[in-house]
Amino acid sequence: MSKDDLSQLRLEQVDNLIILCDEAMRATPENVKRFIEPAPGVLAQSKAKQHSLIFGRRGSGKSSLLRKVVADLTIDRRPISFVDMETFKGHSYPDVLISVLIKSLQEFHTWLETAALTPATKTTFWNRFFGRAPERKPFKKQGTQEVIKELEQIISDLENKLLQPEEVDIQSKQISTGSYEVSGSAGVKNSPIELGGAFKKGGGATLEKSEGYKSIKTEYLHQNILKFQRFFNKLSILSEGPAYLILDDLYHIRRSDQAKVIDYFHRIAKGNGLWLKIGTIKHRSEWYVHTDPPTGVKLGDDAKEINIDISLEKFSTLKTFMQKILANLMNETPPITVNGLLNTTAIDRLIIASGGVTRDFIGIFTKAINHARERGPEHHRGPRIGAEDVNLATGEYGDIKREEFKLDADDDRIALEDAFTKLVSFCINDAKCNIFLVDIKMTGPEREAINQLIDLRLVHLVQSRVTLKKGADGLVFEAYMLDTSQYTASRKVRDLDLIDLNSKTFSEDIRKKRLLYAG
Repeated sequence: MSKDDLSQLRLEQVDNLIILCDEAMRATPENVKRFIEPAPGVLAQSKAKQHSLIFGRRGSGKSSLLRKVVADLTIDRRPISFVDMETFKGHSYPDVLISVLIKSLQEFHTWLETAALTPATKTTFWNRFFGRAPERKPFKKQGTQEVIKELEQIISDLENKLLQPEEVDIQSKQISTGSYEVSGSAGVKNSPIELGGAFKKGGGATLEKSEGYKSIKTEYLHQNILKFQRFFNKLSILSEGPAYLILDDLYHIRRSDQAKVIDYFHRIAKGNGLWLKIGTIKHRSEWYVHTDPPTGVKLGDDAKEINIDISLEKFSTLKTFMQKILANLMNETPPITVNGLLNTTAIDRLIIASGGVTRDFIGIFTKAINHARERGPEHHRGPRIGAEDVNLATGEYGDIKREEFKLDADDDRIALEDAFTKLVSFCINDAKCNIFLVDIKMTGPEREAINQLIDLRLVHLVQSRVTLKKGADGLVFEAYMLDTSQYTASRKVRDLDLIDLNSKTFSEDIRKKRLLYAG
C-alpha cells in the first residue's frame, strides 16, 4: 500500500467527496452526467416507443434513469414532459388528474419555448443539462408558436376548471316510514346550497329512495379528451416524431386513484404520438383494475414492465455496479480512489447493508467515512474504512430508513409495522438467524406484506429457489435477509447466526427448517 493510500481519509478531498455523495443521492437534471446504467439495455428500453412502467425500490435509481431519458430525448429534440407525482400527494380525484394534466402541459410548454427553438450553437444551454448539443434542427418557429398558443388556452381552461367547486345533483329523495313521509331534493352548485322538502304525517311502512350523483369536473375531462388527443397529434406532426410524458413516483398519489390517472393519459396517448413512462414502487401501486370497462394499463398488452432492481442474489453484478458508482464520484475528487479509501470487506459489507439500493449504499458509505475519520488512521482497524465502520454507519442509517418507511407506507403503515415487528421477532427470537425462508406459493396478506417490506427496503431477496435438506419434499422456498440495520451493532447480534452471503457454503447453510417463516 502506498503512502497516499495510508493518508486518504485525512485528505480534504474527502470533504468534497461527501458533498458529491449528498448531491448524487438526489435525482436532478444536473446529476444526469453521473448516471450509470444498472443493467445493459435498461436505458434503451426506457426510451423506446412504447408505454413503460419502471419499477424499483425507493432509492434504486428510477428517477435518475428517467432524468437520463429526458436528457437523451431532448438532445434528439423529442418533446418531453417530466412530472414529479409527489407534488400531488393527498390530492383527491378528479382534482389530482386535472392537476397532473396542468403540470404535464406546463412542462411541454416550457420544453417548446426552450429546447424546441434553441439553436445547437447555444452550447451553454445544451451543455448545462444535456452534455451536448442536438443534431436535429430547431422546430419551425411559426408552427411552434401556434402550438404554444393553443397549449396556453388549454392550460388556462384546465386551471379555471380546477378552481371551480364540484357540482353535485341529487335528483330526488323520498322516505316513507310508519309515522312520517319525508321527500325533497338538494343541490350544491358553485357553492350556494339549495335545500327543499316537505314533511307529511302518514302511516305507510315502505322505504323508497332515488338518488343521482354527477361530477361536473369528471364530465369535463370526458368531454375534452378529444381536444387533448388532437393537441398531441399536432405536437407529433410539428416534431416529426413522438412526444414523451414521464410520471415519476406514481406511488405518492392515492392508490385508489392511480389506475384512473394512468387510464386517462393512456386514452389520450393511444394513436396520437405520445408515449407514457411511469416510474413507481411495484407493490405500492395499482396500474390496472379489472372493471367494466377495465381501468388503467395491462402489463404485456398495453405497457412493458422494466424492473431496475438488482437483488443481493446477483451479488457479483451488484458489486460491479456499485464500484462503478463510487469510482465515478471519486473521478471528481482525485487522488481519492476506491481501494485507497475502503478495504475489500468494507465494500462487500456496504453492498449487503444497502440491500442493493443505490441511495442507501451511498448514504451508508458517507456515514462510514465519518466513523472511520473519528477513530483516526492509527486505530487498530487500519487507515481505511473497514467492515466495523460500515456496521456502525448501518445502524445509524436505519433511523432514516424507518422514517422513510413511515412516509411511504401511508395508510398501510400500522399493518406493515405489525407485520415487520412479527418478522423481526421471528428472526431474532425463533430462527435466531438473519435469513428466513418463505414458501414460494405463499399468498394472502402475509405475502403482500412481505412484498411491500421488500419495496420499502426492510427485507431483501437473497436466493429465489431453495429446497430444505429434509422435512419438506417437493416444496420450493425463497430466501430473504432481514435488513442489517435491525441487528447490526445490537446486543442480540451475538445470539444470531449471521449467514454470510459470500460464503461458499451459503446455499447449504440456508436449507434449514427452523428458518421457515409461515407468517
